[in-house]
Amino acid sequence: MKLPPALCNLPRPLYFFDGYCVLCSRFVAFCLARDPDGRLKFASTQSALGERVLAELGLPAGTLDRTILLLDGDEVHVRSDAVLRSLRHLRGPVRWLQPLLLIPAFLRDPLYDLIARNRYRWFGRRPSCFVPMPQMRNRFIDV
Repeated sequence: MKLPPALCNLPRPLYFFDGYCVLCSRFVAFCLARDPDGRLKFASTQSALGERVLAELGLPAGTLDRTILLLDGDEVHVRSDAVLRSLRHLRGPVRWLQPLLLIPAFLRDPLYDLIARNRYRWFGRRPSCFVPMPQMRNRFIDV
């Protein structure tokens, strides 16, 4: 999906994640450790920015409850595409997972959906939204 003009002023790549989800927060920490140049930026889906992006994309409220979103260049990626495309901004062997993008999304996304539906039960839920360490705050938009 193309990025709407109203969102073109946002820094990119910008990764939206569920700030209450332990799995999602761990993935953000994983990304931070492998992106020393600070290219990848982050925002919580619960933030005002998350709500604004949903509205601009015309997505129903609650979409980001189970869907990760990546704004990258002039494209918007969701679900397994967002996760896999975010890896290209990281260093190390994790980039070797990118060929999984060759598998059609209709085959990848059911696994993504299964994990998304059960993430709180399997990995836990934080009592409050993820707060970055002070030295990483500049990587988070609308915290």
